[in-house]
Parts: sequence; C-alpha cells; structure tokens
Amino acid sequence: MSGFLYYLVAFAVVLGILVIVHEFGHYLAARWVGVRVLRFSVGFGRPLFARRWGRDGTEWAIAAFPLGGYVKMLDEREGEVAPDELHRSFNRQPVARRMVIVAAGPAANFILAVLLYWGLFWYGSEEFRPILGPPVLSSPAAAAGIDNGELVLRVGGERAQTWQEMRWLLLQRAVDHDQVDLELLNPQQEIIVRRLDLAVVRQSGWEGDALERLGLRLYRPRLPPIIGSISTRSAAEVAGLQVGDRILDIDGEAIDSWADLVAVVRQSPGKTLQVEILRQGLQQRLTVQPAAVEEQGREIGRIGASVRDGGQTREQMMVTVRYGPVSALGKAFAETWDKSAFTLVMIGRMITGEVSWRNISGPVTIADYAGQSAKLGVDYYLKFLALVSISLGVLNMLPIPILDGGHLLYYLVEIIKRGPLSERTMEIGQQIGLTFLLMLMAFAFYNDINRLFSG
Repeated sequence: MSGFLYYLVAFAVVLGILVIVHEFGHYLAARWVGVRVLRFSVGFGRPLFARRWGRDGTEWAIAAFPLGGYVKMLDEREGEVAPDELHRSFNRQPVARRMVIVAAGPAANFILAVLLYWGLFWYGSEEFRPILGPPVLSSPAAAAGIDNGELVLRVGGERAQTWQEMRWLLLQRAVDHDQVDLELLNPQQEIIVRRLDLAVVRQSGWEGDALERLGLRLYRPRLPPIIGSISTRSAAEVAGLQVGDRILDIDGEAIDSWADLVAVVRQSPGKTLQVEILRQGLQQRLTVQPAAVEEQGREIGRIGASVRDGGQTREQMMVTVRYGPVSALGKAFAETWDKSAFTLVMIGRMITGEVSWRNISGPVTIADYAGQSAKLGVDYYLKFLALVSISLGVLNMLPIPILDGGHLLYYLVEIIKRGPLSERTMEIGQQIGLTFLLMLMAFAFYNDINRLFSG
C-alpha cells in the first residue's frame, strides 16, 4: 500500500468510527425517549448506499460527502406527520427529552474515549521511558542544566512514567506557569531537581512541538553499527550484507554508530553507496543502493536492516504501563476529563488571543497524524482515536448555533422564557453558526496547506 493510500485509509477509519459513534448516540437517545428516526446517514449529500431496516423502517445510508453525518427524526417542521405519529415527533417532545437527544451525540464521543483508554490502560502498552538526551543548544533545557541520560521522575510534583506522560504534564503546566521543577535521576543514580523555563511555549504560540522548543530530546543510546537482521528482498540483502557485519565507512566517511549509518542512508534514497564492512575479521567493500520511500511527505532512503541488540537497550528505553481493571477505569475517566478541560482552555485562549489560531488543524493534518500513529502501532492509533473523539465531543458542546451545543443553548433559553424561540430567531442563529463554521474550516484548510509547504 502506498504511503498516501495508507494515510487515507487510516484517516477514513478514524473519521468513520467517530461519525458513527456520535450519530449512534443521537439515535439511541431518540429511540429511548420514543422519537421515530427516519434516517441514519454517514456523510452528507446524495446517498451512495441506502437500506431500510428495523421496526420503524429507518433508512441507513452512506452519502457522498464523508466529513460528518446526521440522524433525521420525525418532525412537523420538516414535513407532514400522520396524526397517530404526532406523539413520536421530535418537536412534540418536552424540552428535557430534546436536550437528552442532542447531548447524547457528544456524550457518545466521551464514552468512546473512556472505553478506549480503559482498554489500553488495562491491557497495557509499551512506551518510551522519559529519559532525556543532550539538550538543544541555547534552549531552556540547556539553561536548566539538563544532561544526557537523565531520567524524569516527576514534573511539578506529579509522577511521569513515560515520555508521553512527561510531555502532557509539561503542556498542562505551561498553560499557567512560567517555570516547572523536574525531579530527575542522573546516570550516577542521584536524584536532582532542575527548574525548566516554560515561557517560550506560550510566547511561540503553541504551534509545533512544544518539547522541541524547550530543547528536550529523547535519549538515544549509542549503538555500534552492527547488523542484527535483514529484511527479505531488501536493498541490504541485494547488496550481500549479512547479519553480524560491522559497517566501517560509507563512501569514505567513517561510521562510528548505528545513528551515523541511519543518517547517511536516510539522506541517500536511490543513490549508490560504497560500504566498507568488517566480516569475521576481514574487511570487504560492497555496493548498496538504498530504496526510496516516502515518510511524512518527503523521500528518504532505507536498506531494510536493523541494529544488533541483545535486548538490553529495549529494556533500558521502554516500559510497559498496565493497571488493574478498576484502576484503569478511574485513570480512563481522569485522562478523558483532563484532555477535555485542556481543550476548552486552549479554545478559550484562542478566543482571547493568547494562543495562535494557527494551531487549528484540518483534515489534512488529522490524516497525517492518523497515518503516523497507525504506523507506530495499534495502541498509538487507538490513543489518537480517543484524543480526536474527545476533541469532537468538546467542539460539538460549544454554544454555537448549528452545533449540538447551540441547540442546547436554545433549549436553555426556552426553559428560562417558558416558551420556544421564534423560527426567525433560530434561522438567524443557524446562519451565523454556519458562517462561523465555514470560516473555521477555511482557516483549518489554510493551516494544513501552510504546514505542507513549510514542512
């Protein structure tokens, strides 16, 4: 499967799951309170596939424009309703029931995130330990005195077991704090505390990777350039490389570590390289032509060989995070709550101008992240799905006309004034909401295109 198609499929699966779960929330709530559902559609526009199913003859459809979906319910405002069906019409329901139906969509997205996190925390996942590499020169990490090989134990007093947990804690602290204390374990097994300046994260508008701007890098052990395995029909096999070969130099340039080898190969897609190796005490020269492969929109070289490692490096770098079923459920709720609250805070800061609107992502960026997470493994892909599900739930709860939150706002006003808003008022609100969403989508597409050209 080509790189583009792989990313497209990964994105389509995420989008399809999120739309189905969201609309199924509306569907189940409508059925629960007794409202008849006429159509359940994944996508908008002309149906590509449609079939009636169920006691009420609900039409289940897949439409041409895939970015979303809807549930159409029996409603006097959208067509004539038979007298014996009036009690099943959406507009005839008490306001509390209508609110339940509308809120059930975003609620389904939050429930999906909780279930995904629960399964991941219970089953367990293997992740990188928060071991720091040499900091970027003239960065906050360098100014804090962070050194190569230091293990992060706590961020601002909270435990960090993995690199992702450390990253998340730093992002949370950077919202309201200019500094944070890192409790570290250095290679001499001494516990030390270093104070890291976080101001640069907010000053740069949060765009891109915050850890990179802080100067924090993942520790990379220095491995000897000895081949541990070779893929079948790869460039390495074609060239005659064997397991146990030590790479001495490439085109006369000395290779001292596996990282040096990877760097040269990645920069040489399709080029012919002269490789000096050491095999069973004898030096030999071979010709290798790295295959050209696409990675994140650019072409790199790959020979299909991996480093020899007895497993010690993996044990040093990786940790399996696993919880019992009850603890995993509690952590899943906490994770969903924290990320929902953080999303709301960031939206608020965009509105006030404290955070750049350049952080808004459209379908191109989401597809890119979907493909990258899928390549990293199932657990990373499911975490990405949970995160996007939370974002969709929060977005739909915003009090913007045309979104679920906008309808809930209408119903709250209806409760306060003891009567529904006029059709004209709701029509104007819908037009304002639609205009705002179109502007938001245009801005997101602009950001996507800008990221593609800027790299």
